[in-house]
Amino acid sequence: MDKSVDDLARAVAPVTDGASVMIGGFGSSGIPFGLIDALLEQGATGLTVISNNAGAGETGIAKLLKAGRVAKVICSYPRTPGSIWFEQRFEAGEVELEVVPQGTLAERIRAAGAGLGGFLTPTAYGTRLAEGKETRVIDGRGYVLEAPLPADFALIRADRGDRWGNLNFHATARNFNPVMAMAATHAIVEVRELSDAPLDPETVVTPGIFVQGVVEYGVRP
Repeated sequence: MDKSVDDLARAVAPVTDGASVMIGGFGSSGIPFGLIDALLEQGATGLTVISNNAGAGETGIAKLLKAGRVAKVICSYPRTPGSIWFEQRFEAGEVELEVVPQGTLAERIRAAGAGLGGFLTPTAYGTRLAEGKETRVIDGRGYVLEAPLPADFALIRADRGDRWGNLNFHATARNFNPVMAMAATHAIVEVRELSDAPLDPETVVTPGIFVQGVVEYGVRP
């Protein structure tokens, strides 16, 4: 039941070459910078990264792209101010890209965590993003059937956690983190504060059943 891990390196040790890895965060909020840096040091390569964006500058996901560790990115918007490393890798044909509308991305991840077989959405109907997918017309409106999006691993940032893996989040840093913890086979969490006592159940957002490893990392960029 004790899911606490001594350090970041041990936390990311299970990640294998070729794994699919969800990385939480939106903009610079709720990104597990410590775990990303540890994964870079760990050396896993050929990764499929599932995230809201493809990183910016020289931090976070951009570090993995710069180091050539990423084979594919699944995200809602790959180009942001400063996303130079994604752009360079993509233009060189070194990284595959799958663009998913932001709401659809969140719901595909949630569907995987909830054990659903997929869902119908009007988003992207009649566009190139719907090519190759099943579509239906219901009451005169077109819909696209979207599949669940699971992952082998998830790297998560939370505000507080306990050694049983229960988590809560700070404000908007909650974003994609809870659904990614649900959708991954192995969720790894860095927390600002790791409590030896159980969190108050009324404050828990992500129950420990969805978490396989939790490590304290107090740094908050």
